[in-house]
Amino acid sequence: MTTARLSREHLALYALLTSLTAISIDAVLPGLRLIEAELSSAPALSTQQVTTLFIFGMVFGELFLGPISDAVGRKRALVMGLCVYAVGTIIALVAGSLEMLVLGRFLQGVGVSGPKIATRAMIRDQFEGEAMARVMSFMFTLFIFVPMLAPALGQAVMALAGWRGMFGFYLLMAALLGIWLMRRQPETHPPEARIPFRPATLLRNGARILASRRVACLIAATGFVFGAHLLYLSTAADLFFDAYSIDGMFPAFFALLAAGIGLASFMNGRLVMRFGMDAMARAGFAGMTGAGAAMLASAIVWAGKPPLVVFMAAGFAAFFCIGILFGNLNAMAMRSLSRMAGLGASLIASGSSLVATVFASILGMFYDGGVAYLAVGFLVAGAVAYLLAELAAGGDGAEVEAVQ
Repeated sequence: MTTARLSREHLALYALLTSLTAISIDAVLPGLRLIEAELSSAPALSTQQVTTLFIFGMVFGELFLGPISDAVGRKRALVMGLCVYAVGTIIALVAGSLEMLVLGRFLQGVGVSGPKIATRAMIRDQFEGEAMARVMSFMFTLFIFVPMLAPALGQAVMALAGWRGMFGFYLLMAALLGIWLMRRQPETHPPEARIPFRPATLLRNGARILASRRVACLIAATGFVFGAHLLYLSTAADLFFDAYSIDGMFPAFFALLAAGIGLASFMNGRLVMRFGMDAMARAGFAGMTGAGAAMLASAIVWAGKPPLVVFMAAGFAAFFCIGILFGNLNAMAMRSLSRMAGLGASLIASGSSLVATVFASILGMFYDGGVAYLAVGFLVAGAVAYLLAELAAGGDGAEVEAVQ
């Protein structure tokens, strides 16, 4: 399939399938206090705990659903993931205790990995190089509107139907996406290219992928960039309230910064074919590092709490650069993979998530109500990811061959 033949419908489908992860995390956040009150949880649920439960499930799903998609096809693996997600959603919907809610969120995380991994593998099946980066960038442009609007959407749904209504919405969304997928999306991984699901073979192929310096360095680089983003997500509500006394208007400011990622993804989709994803990534690293340095300087001048307009300007610049990097880094890491696109997508996602979680957890410990911790996160992530990408560029770019 060529770039011209990838319809807007399929771009929208890929974006919505991918966005299921973000909406499952962000839209339920306004209901945490309601959940706590009804389920009498002790200690109280926090944003970090709910996110951790979901991401912990994703780690398992990412490791298994990618190889499954290499063995049985992308569509079947994606439908499997949606089914597990639906089971977890139903459990959370009817949960009468915190423990049941935890189980439901864990299964949601396992299941949502199917859409996340299989859509990336579908794109890798159809595109290579800059064309793949272009498609991913356009997909992220559509995808980014979901986290921008998710908190407001969740608040609206829960105002009408309570926090359980949000899980009902999740279930409806999964069902509609599954039907759309089955009726309109052709299989992109033909039977002759599939790799049997054998644990020993998976271990050997996984070792081959991770032994590639290019892939391993880009996994780590992606993790640092994602880690800076995760650091912001895990503390954003507290930061805006503690530093600027912003509470009710938080979704608006959250959306404004998220718009930087969407704008950058859209621009990258138009520019990457002209300049190449390596050059675009270098520009993204430089900009992210510079934005972090500017934010840190302002934090030093204003005792950790620069004027809101200064913080928003530096933050927008940082997220714009993250938007440039998201599509390019994933495409750069995947371009040495072909028949193992499913397993490769799994290792890239799980490995970068692990790096991101550790990075965000460590820097999050230094949160003190100001913006210095976040500035350091952007600065360090941008600089370290740049060095890792340069190491990757010096590695062997040959295709990683699968072991049968």
